[in-house]
Amino acid sequence: MFTGGCNLTCPYCHNGGLVLDPEGYPDIPVDELLADLKARKNFIDGVVISGGEPTIAAGLPAFLTELKRLDLQVKIDTNGLLPDVIAALLKGRLVDYVSVDIKTSPRRYSELHTVAVDTSGLAQTVELLRTVAIDVEYRTTCIPGLVTPQEIDEIGEMVRGAPLWVLQQYVAAHAMFEQWQQLEPYSRETILELAGQAEKYANVVQTRGI
Repeated sequence: MFTGGCNLTCPYCHNGGLVLDPEGYPDIPVDELLADLKARKNFIDGVVISGGEPTIAAGLPAFLTELKRLDLQVKIDTNGLLPDVIAALLKGRLVDYVSVDIKTSPRRYSELHTVAVDTSGLAQTVELLRTVAIDVEYRTTCIPGLVTPQEIDEIGEMVRGAPLWVLQQYVAAHAMFEQWQQLEPYSRETILELAGQAEKYANVVQTRGI
Protein backbone atom coordinates (compact mmCIF):
# COMPACT_ATOMS: atom_id res chain seq x y z
CA MET A 1 0.00 0.00 0.00
CA PHE A 2 1.25 3.47 -0.89
CA THR A 3 0.81 6.72 0.98
CA GLY A 4 0.97 10.13 -0.69
CA GLY A 5 3.37 12.97 0.04
CA CYS A 6 6.99 13.01 1.17
CA ASN A 7 9.38 15.15 3.21
CA LEU A 8 11.98 14.85 0.43
CA THR A 9 11.83 15.48 -3.31
CA CYS A 10 14.58 13.16 -4.54
CA PRO A 11 14.91 13.96 -8.25
CA TYR A 12 15.36 10.30 -9.14
CA CYS A 13 12.31 9.08 -7.18
CA HIS A 14 10.36 6.39 -9.03
CA ASN A 15 7.06 7.37 -7.37
CA GLY A 16 7.22 11.02 -8.36
CA GLY A 17 3.47 11.38 -8.79
CA LEU A 18 2.88 10.39 -5.16
CA VAL A 19 5.46 12.95 -4.06
CA LEU A 20 4.54 15.94 -6.23
CA ASP A 21 0.81 15.41 -6.80
CA PRO A 22 -0.65 13.03 -4.21
CA GLU A 23 -4.07 14.62 -4.66
CA GLY A 24 -4.00 13.36 -8.24
CA TYR A 25 -4.55 9.82 -7.00
CA PRO A 26 -7.86 8.57 -5.64
CA ASP A 27 -7.94 7.64 -1.97
CA ILE A 28 -9.14 4.14 -1.17
CA PRO A 29 -11.42 4.25 1.90
CA VAL A 30 -9.83 2.55 4.91
CA ASP A 31 -12.92 0.44 5.57
CA GLU A 32 -12.76 -0.83 1.99
CA LEU A 33 -9.08 -1.67 2.32
CA LEU A 34 -9.59 -3.52 5.59
CA ALA A 35 -12.52 -5.47 4.19
CA ASP A 36 -10.45 -6.49 1.18
CA LEU A 37 -7.57 -7.60 3.39
CA LYS A 38 -9.89 -9.55 5.64
CA ALA A 39 -11.26 -11.36 2.59
CA ARG A 40 -7.71 -12.25 1.50
CA LYS A 41 -6.46 -13.41 4.90
CA ASN A 42 -6.11 -17.01 3.75
CA PHE A 43 -3.78 -15.93 0.94
CA ILE A 44 -1.55 -13.22 2.41
CA ASP A 45 0.62 -12.98 5.51
CA GLY A 46 1.39 -9.29 5.63
CA VAL A 47 1.24 -5.80 4.20
CA VAL A 48 4.01 -3.45 3.06
CA ILE A 49 3.40 0.26 3.60
CA SER A 50 5.41 2.42 1.22
CA GLY A 51 5.10 5.83 -0.38
CA GLY A 52 5.82 8.67 -0.68
CA GLU A 53 6.84 8.65 2.95
CA PRO A 54 4.47 6.72 5.26
CA THR A 55 5.67 8.31 8.51
CA ILE A 56 4.23 11.71 7.55
CA ALA A 57 0.71 10.22 7.34
CA ALA A 58 -1.22 11.18 10.47
CA GLY A 59 -3.48 8.13 10.24
CA LEU A 60 -0.65 5.59 10.02
CA PRO A 61 -0.69 4.30 13.64
CA ALA A 62 -4.46 3.81 13.63
CA PHE A 63 -4.31 1.97 10.31
CA LEU A 64 -1.50 -0.30 11.44
CA THR A 65 -3.47 -1.07 14.60
CA GLU A 66 -6.29 -2.34 12.38
CA LEU A 67 -3.85 -4.46 10.39
CA LYS A 68 -2.60 -6.02 13.60
CA ARG A 69 -6.18 -6.82 14.59
CA LEU A 70 -6.32 -8.85 11.39
CA ASP A 71 -3.17 -10.66 12.57
CA LEU A 72 -1.16 -9.42 9.60
CA GLN A 73 2.56 -8.76 9.62
CA VAL A 74 3.59 -5.21 8.71
CA LYS A 75 6.65 -3.95 6.85
CA ILE A 76 7.24 -0.22 6.51
CA ASP A 77 9.47 1.48 3.94
CA THR A 78 10.77 4.79 5.28
CA ASN A 79 13.49 7.38 4.78
CA GLY A 80 14.03 7.37 8.54
CA LEU A 81 13.91 11.14 9.00
CA LEU A 82 11.14 10.99 11.64
CA PRO A 83 12.50 8.81 14.46
CA ASP A 84 9.76 9.75 16.93
CA VAL A 85 7.11 8.28 14.63
CA ILE A 86 9.12 5.10 14.14
CA ALA A 87 9.73 4.83 17.88
CA ALA A 88 5.99 5.09 18.57
CA LEU A 89 5.22 2.37 16.02
CA LEU A 90 7.81 0.12 17.60
CA LYS A 91 6.54 0.80 21.10
CA GLY A 92 3.04 -0.11 19.97
CA ARG A 93 4.33 -3.31 18.34
CA LEU A 94 2.77 -2.20 15.08
CA VAL A 95 5.62 -3.15 12.76
CA ASP A 96 7.53 -6.38 12.14
CA TYR A 97 10.04 -5.19 9.56
CA VAL A 98 11.55 -1.75 8.97
CA SER A 99 13.32 -0.93 5.73
CA VAL A 100 15.22 2.38 5.80
CA ASP A 101 16.13 3.91 2.46
CA ILE A 102 19.45 5.71 2.87
CA LYS A 103 19.86 7.91 -0.18
CA THR A 104 23.48 9.04 0.01
CA SER A 105 25.89 10.37 2.60
CA PRO A 106 24.01 12.43 5.22
CA ARG A 107 26.08 15.49 4.31
CA ARG A 108 24.54 15.44 0.82
CA TYR A 109 20.85 15.12 1.70
CA SER A 110 20.13 18.78 1.01
CA GLU A 111 20.79 17.98 -2.65
CA LEU A 112 17.64 15.86 -2.52
CA HIS A 113 15.16 18.56 -1.55
CA THR A 114 14.14 22.13 -2.18
CA VAL A 115 15.29 23.19 1.29
CA ALA A 116 18.09 22.13 3.62
CA VAL A 117 17.55 18.70 5.18
CA ASP A 118 18.32 17.97 8.83
CA THR A 119 19.62 14.39 8.90
CA SER A 120 19.91 14.14 12.67
CA GLY A 121 16.62 12.24 12.65
CA LEU A 122 18.08 9.62 10.32
CA ALA A 123 21.00 9.06 12.69
CA GLN A 124 18.54 8.71 15.59
CA THR A 125 16.52 6.15 13.64
CA VAL A 126 19.64 4.10 12.94
CA GLU A 127 20.55 4.14 16.64
CA LEU A 128 16.99 3.21 17.61
CA LEU A 129 16.93 0.24 15.25
CA ARG A 130 20.10 -1.15 16.81
CA THR A 131 18.04 -2.01 19.88
CA VAL A 132 15.00 -3.73 18.36
CA ALA A 133 14.24 -7.41 17.97
CA ILE A 134 12.48 -7.11 14.61
CA ASP A 135 13.88 -7.41 11.08
CA VAL A 136 15.74 -4.32 9.87
CA GLU A 137 17.05 -3.56 6.40
CA TYR A 138 18.99 -0.60 5.05
CA ARG A 139 18.69 0.04 1.35
CA THR A 140 20.69 2.30 -0.96
CA THR A 141 19.97 2.89 -4.62
CA CYS A 142 23.29 3.24 -6.42
CA ILE A 143 22.78 6.59 -8.16
CA PRO A 144 25.86 7.57 -10.20
CA GLY A 145 27.34 10.71 -8.69
CA LEU A 146 25.30 10.47 -5.48
CA VAL A 147 26.58 7.07 -4.36
CA THR A 148 30.31 6.61 -4.92
CA PRO A 149 32.92 4.74 -2.86
CA GLN A 150 33.19 7.80 -0.60
CA GLU A 151 29.45 7.79 0.12
CA ILE A 152 29.49 4.04 0.75
CA ASP A 153 32.11 4.59 3.45
CA GLU A 154 30.18 7.47 5.00
CA ILE A 155 26.89 5.58 5.02
CA GLY A 156 28.70 2.49 6.24
CA GLU A 157 30.13 4.28 9.25
CA MET A 158 26.61 5.33 10.21
CA VAL A 159 25.04 1.86 9.88
CA ARG A 160 28.08 -0.14 11.05
CA GLY A 161 26.94 -3.52 12.38
CA ALA A 162 23.66 -3.43 10.44
CA PRO A 163 22.02 -6.83 9.96
CA LEU A 164 21.33 -6.22 6.26
CA TRP A 165 22.36 -3.56 3.74
CA VAL A 166 20.98 -3.84 0.22
CA LEU A 167 22.53 -2.02 -2.73
CA GLN A 168 20.16 -1.79 -5.65
CA GLN A 169 20.39 -0.76 -9.27
CA TYR A 170 19.10 2.60 -10.46
CA VAL A 171 16.29 2.41 -13.03
CA ALA A 172 16.67 5.71 -14.84
CA ALA A 173 13.45 5.44 -16.85
CA HIS A 174 11.40 5.74 -13.66
CA ALA A 175 13.07 8.93 -12.38
CA MET A 176 10.83 11.81 -11.35
CA PHE A 177 12.69 14.46 -13.37
CA GLU A 178 13.64 14.16 -17.02
CA GLN A 179 17.33 14.97 -16.70
CA TRP A 180 17.71 12.08 -14.25
CA GLN A 181 16.09 9.79 -16.78
CA GLN A 182 19.12 10.37 -19.00
CA LEU A 183 21.59 9.28 -16.33
CA GLU A 184 23.49 6.12 -17.25
CA PRO A 185 23.19 3.53 -14.45
CA TYR A 186 26.24 1.86 -13.00
CA SER A 187 27.41 -1.38 -14.54
CA ARG A 188 26.85 -4.64 -12.70
CA GLU A 189 30.56 -4.79 -11.99
CA THR A 190 30.58 -1.35 -10.37
CA ILE A 191 27.67 -2.22 -8.07
CA LEU A 192 29.37 -5.45 -7.07
CA GLU A 193 32.50 -3.45 -6.22
CA LEU A 194 30.44 -1.07 -4.07
CA ALA A 195 28.79 -4.07 -2.40
CA GLY A 196 32.19 -5.56 -1.65
CA GLN A 197 33.19 -2.29 -0.01
CA ALA A 198 29.93 -2.24 2.00
CA GLU A 199 30.72 -5.66 3.46
CA LYS A 200 33.10 -3.96 5.89
CA TYR A 201 30.13 -2.39 7.61
CA ALA A 202 27.10 -4.72 7.53
CA ASN A 203 26.62 -8.33 8.60
CA VAL A 204 24.98 -9.16 5.26
CA VAL A 205 25.19 -7.20 2.01
CA GLN A 206 22.90 -8.02 -0.90
CA THR A 207 22.42 -6.57 -4.38
CA ARG A 208 19.15 -6.17 -6.27
CA GLY A 209 18.31 -5.39 -9.86
CA ILE A 210 21.66 -6.18 -11.41
